[in-house]
Parts: sequence; C-alpha cells; structure tokens
Amino acid sequence: MAKYTGADCRQCRREGQKLFLKGERCTSKKCAVERRFGAPGQHGTGRKKPSEYQIQLREKQKVKRMYGVLEKQFRSYYTEASRIKGITGANMLFLLERRLDNVIYRMGIGSSRAQSRQIVNHGHVEINGKSVNIPAYIVKLGDVITIRENRKDNEYFKELKGAKIVMPKWVSFDTDSFVGKIIELPERTDIDARINEQLIVELYSK
Repeated sequence: MAKYTGADCRQCRREGQKLFLKGERCTSKKCAVERRFGAPGQHGTGRKKPSEYQIQLREKQKVKRMYGVLEKQFRSYYTEASRIKGITGANMLFLLERRLDNVIYRMGIGSSRAQSRQIVNHGHVEINGKSVNIPAYIVKLGDVITIRENRKDNEYFKELKGAKIVMPKWVSFDTDSFVGKIIELPERTDIDARINEQLIVELYSK
C-alpha cells in the first residue's frame, strides 16, 4: 500500500497549523510550525492569494494528512457519508473519528495517529474479545477495546500503566486494567481541530 514517506513536519507547515503527527514533539518547542514561518520550499513565504479551488483542496489535504489516509480511501469516506442521513461533511468526520487507529489515539494509548496505527497493525488490540489489526476498522457504540493480555508486558504499555490521560467524552480508557469503551458516538463539538468540512463537500460536489 502506498504511503507518505517524507518529513511529517513539512505537512504541518504546508497546511499552516499543527496536525499533531509527531506526538509529544508537536507540543514542545521543537515543533516546526512554531520554529519556522510559512510553507516549506523556497517560495513558501511568497505565495499569491489562493483561488477558491486551492482553498478547498488545501482543506481536503489537511484532513487527509491529519487522519493519515490516502485519496482513494478518503473519497470512499465521503461517498459513504453522503449516503448517511444528516450533514455530509460532519458524517465524513465522524467516520474518520471512529477509525480504530484514531480511537486508540483519542484514548491516549498512542501519542500520535501514526503510532496508534502501528499498535493496531502489530496486533496489540482486541475489540469485544477478538483481535483486530485493521486501522480502518470502524468502531461502534458500546465496543470494548482492550490491550491483548499477552502484550501487556510490552515495555511501552508498562510505561502507560497508571497514567492520567485527557480524552474526549465519547471514549474511556483505564490505564490500570487497559480496558476502554466507546461510551457514545462522536459529535461535531468533540473534534477540536480547525476543520471546515463544507469546503471539502464543495470540492467533491463539483
């Protein structure tokens, strides 16, 4: 499967905001968005006023990079969201939020979505007692998410044990028992990133 192999910090600089792709680095003084002004490249600070299409495209690219999905998969989320009752843009974000790798990130198990994706890929996670290693798995209301019993002795999870984690109200995770749950489905107010999903809808509607 194709994936981006360049510097993550360049993506944040290109979108002009933190996408939190590097975990703790994004909240430290080492964050590239805070240290270097403007988009990457020699013409990064001298770009002309963007067109309407460019603004819409940048919004789409920003959300894709934030959640770590490529164009074909992102388009499928939009298509599915358009079939669901409600606002298409918000439905699309809800589907992205309910991806298993994002849920692991929201629970604080992984420090970034990329690390959370790796945790899922390596088979550390169970849902309702069954091993799931697909990052794009869409969780459902009431799903119980746990770290597999034979993986709890992993050094990474040992460091996580007993930690106090701030997480959105729609998920819970106990760092002593390594048991989490989907308490409710996410709402638009639970997504704190600066996203204008209507621009993406307008782009795909052309």
